[in-house]
Amino acid sequence: MYSNVIIIGAGAAGLMCAIEAGKRGRSVIILDHASKVGQKILISGGGRCNFTNLNIQPDNYLSANLHFCKSALARFTPRDFITLIEKHRISWCEKEDGQIFCAGSSRQIVDILRKECDSAGVQFQLNCKIEEITKKSRFSVKTNSRVIESESFVIATGGLSYPNLGATGLGHRLAAQFGLRVIQPKPALVPLTFSSKDLEIFSELSGVSVKSKVSCNNKGFSGNILFTHTGLSGPAILQISSYWKKGDVIHIDLLPDIDIYGKLIEKRKSRIQIKNLLSQYFPKRFIHKWCELYIKSKPLSQYADKELEGISGHLKNWEIKPAGTEGYNRAEVTLGGVDTDELSSKTMEAKKVPGLYFIGEVIDVTGQLGGYNLQWAWSSGYAAGQYA
Repeated sequence: MYSNVIIIGAGAAGLMCAIEAGKRGRSVIILDHASKVGQKILISGGGRCNFTNLNIQPDNYLSANLHFCKSALARFTPRDFITLIEKHRISWCEKEDGQIFCAGSSRQIVDILRKECDSAGVQFQLNCKIEEITKKSRFSVKTNSRVIESESFVIATGGLSYPNLGATGLGHRLAAQFGLRVIQPKPALVPLTFSSKDLEIFSELSGVSVKSKVSCNNKGFSGNILFTHTGLSGPAILQISSYWKKGDVIHIDLLPDIDIYGKLIEKRKSRIQIKNLLSQYFPKRFIHKWCELYIKSKPLSQYADKELEGISGHLKNWEIKPAGTEGYNRAEVTLGGVDTDELSSKTMEAKKVPGLYFIGEVIDVTGQLGGYNLQWAWSSGYAAGQYA
């Protein structure tokens, strides 16, 4: 069998690339090991699909080359994807920080992408096992059912996150097979784990959530942190995990919007116990444990100003040294991947191998939490679809 374009991966990037290539009159076939398309799309945003973000900037991405993503993001923008879903009369809503969700369910996004693929004449081979990929004059893909040849070969296999959905390192292995450098992958947007000592101390706080600002390596994110049975999660922790490296300390401002020293001085002459005053700002379970660990609670009037300054400083800069992460099973995305220096930022084509393209999460471009990674999938898929 021959097709102008073979795409491995029926996720967000692969589907978008197929649509665009098909619109150009190219014959396209998508191969995927799964029985359904768009599986990660279906679970994104808690089933509501946080499909883009209105505040997209290159600064919202991590990469060894921070300039690489600029071209693709500029050519297919959040507004372009919104226009696509509005064409299909899908309602959407904006939440905090520019995050855009389906008003309905993630299934709507998958359905419109499948309709667009059908309109563009895209073929699918699902439940497909890739046995061998070679290139002579053409690319040749041997599957469990047939051999398919093409002049363009697009790898949209994603990263290593969600192994329960069948994620593997196939894309990275194929990059290496064709002589492309791969930057060491690691889990990102992932919960952090406590050391055994800290786990023993904080295990009783599992389920408690605290609004905070978390910082590490000159990056900071505001949002809730959530104590779990293994460590810390919640939006601010997931964000900072992409910047955290093993051995790093994370700094947590437990009262990011409050001048707690000023509040304590204001009540300086009060006989209220400090833990009772602090309970106005925190869940009781949390602040009682925190006070038990770090301060001897007594009436405010019995503290010297220097003591109150120290307590305030600790609340504004609580240091925790995570032991690690919960790994790819709980990671939303993969950091690292195919080195962007190996690819054209305009076409996503490999510089060393004409006709070979990489798109989406398999590349060393990783977005922050909030719709940035799906937008990268749409944008990089669109870019490759103009040329593959």
